[in-house]
Amino acid sequence: MALNAISNIFRVAELRSRLAYTIALLAVYRLGIFINTPGVDRVVMNAFMDKQRKEGGLLNLFNLFSGGALDQMSIFGLGIMPYVSASIIMQLLAVVVPSLERLQKEGAAGRQKINQYTRYGTIVLSIVQGVSISRFIYSLGRSGGQNNQAFDQVVVPDSVDQVWFTFMTVVTLTAGTAFIMWLGERITENGIGNGISLIIFGGIVAGIPPAAQRLWQQMDTDKFGQEALNPAAVLALLAVMVAIIAAVVFIERGMRRIPVQYAKRMQGRQMFAGQATYFPLKVNASGVIPPIFAGALLSFPATLSQWVPALAGVQRSLQNNQWVYNGLFVLLIVFFAYFYTSLTFRADDVADNIKKQGGYIPGIRPGRQTAEFIERVLNRLTFGGAIYLSFICVIPTVFANELKVPFAFGGTGLLIVVGVALDTVQQIEQHLISRNYEGFAGPRGPRIRGRVRVGDAA
Repeated sequence: MALNAISNIFRVAELRSRLAYTIALLAVYRLGIFINTPGVDRVVMNAFMDKQRKEGGLLNLFNLFSGGALDQMSIFGLGIMPYVSASIIMQLLAVVVPSLERLQKEGAAGRQKINQYTRYGTIVLSIVQGVSISRFIYSLGRSGGQNNQAFDQVVVPDSVDQVWFTFMTVVTLTAGTAFIMWLGERITENGIGNGISLIIFGGIVAGIPPAAQRLWQQMDTDKFGQEALNPAAVLALLAVMVAIIAAVVFIERGMRRIPVQYAKRMQGRQMFAGQATYFPLKVNASGVIPPIFAGALLSFPATLSQWVPALAGVQRSLQNNQWVYNGLFVLLIVFFAYFYTSLTFRADDVADNIKKQGGYIPGIRPGRQTAEFIERVLNRLTFGGAIYLSFICVIPTVFANELKVPFAFGGTGLLIVVGVALDTVQQIEQHLISRNYEGFAGPRGPRIRGRVRVGDAA
């Protein structure tokens, strides 16, 4: 069935060209990863990032989303994180700033204006982060520097002037982020899938082969300063990874379908019978945002301790007690799951849309009672989604620590990879079905018939 659907992809000329366009732009992005920022010693930077991977810190999170670009201080070193951060900030501001909230409701013109503000915010965040990273990198290994204890080698040679290095690094990193943002928008417009998500997806997936190679070497030799890994432990880890991927696929596709009944209506001289439909509430409505926020917040002590010595004790406590760290991580995931869901989903707006379209939920009065019912269902789903996110993000780390087996990118990376893959496959399937080709779900796969679902319009 799947092979038949894959063969159908190459029969549609438009879909074939979109896939080729997407792959070409992703290849351009991956090539740019290997162009390092002027003045940086790539070998020394790689050694520093290897140390960071063992100790943890906020740089690991940035390196994950940049596809390993920070390993050699690439021109794409900031990755797409400034754009993601700017997008999240705009979503939060739209809740508290009335003018932005009105723009969101103005349709395509309003969204275009918000996208423009997001691009400006991306440039500002890139400049700020570029200055911070350039000063941090230049001070590594230098006597008297703020980070002279973080590393014992100089990443930037003494022959490079600090002012020139800071200026060039900020310009290079900002231009690199702007170029990645442009690539993502072109993929979204002319390719397949969400361009920004695919860029993050490509960066994470590109780290799998090197991680697999390191794992194989550790099974074969003890050159990494430890005993050779037990093959049984590695097989157990692989089995857990497969089980986690299956769980992510199952839950990410899960939803609660709330039935909606539409009364009879007159259109011209014709009477149309009432229709029964539904609108979906996803189990994990907040996506991967809660783990990202929680991980970033817990990584701040490890990063800021180089500037604020008082945070060094907090950093050591979190590193030495994994149960405390994981407990805080779970609590923060639950908090951000509720917080972000409340910002992005308005039960009152959904209830108003149902009422305006002449619909109602059977057994529930339109208006306020409908909004309260939806809010109650959403809260239960959010709790289940938060527990699911916590399990997916914590279990791989605990399992790897207990078996002493390195895990490539943790639960957050798995959530992103599987989620983006599912969305992309769904878009490909929609192209196939719209042209009367059999999709990945087969001839009896899901179809959308009749009236558009309320959840899609909302």
